[in-house]
Amino acid sequence: MSEAEGSGSGLRARGEEALGDLAEALLDNPLFNQAVTTAVGAGERAAQAQRSAMGALNIPSASHVERLEQRLRSVSNRLESLEDRLDDMIDELAALRRRAAAAEAGSGAGNAPVPVSESGDEGMDG
Repeated sequence: MSEAEGSGSGLRARGEEALGDLAEALLDNPLFNQAVTTAVGAGERAAQAQRSAMGALNIPSASHVERLEQRLRSVSNRLESLEDRLDDMIDELAALRRRAAAAEAGSGAGNAPVPVSESGDEGMDG
């Protein structure tokens, strides 16, 4: 088995070397460089044309959708914060009402307000 592994390693090394030589030859070839540059330029022009077409059709781009998603997330977080504050205020109001009801019950009926007509203020006018 070690012979098979040794020959496999040698084959792999020769294949890697051949690929390296091919890549170097392609990079040194001005015609290949020009073809790559043209292809990259064409790809960018196609992407720009796609963005323009989508804009003309009023279709949002991926970046527009991402910005909208971020804004929605921000609004959602702010709304959640407001809901939490409102819940806290409701709890505080309920506690104040309970305290007021307890104070009112504790004061008893003897401290009930007296109507003005029954207080005898009528005889002072004249």
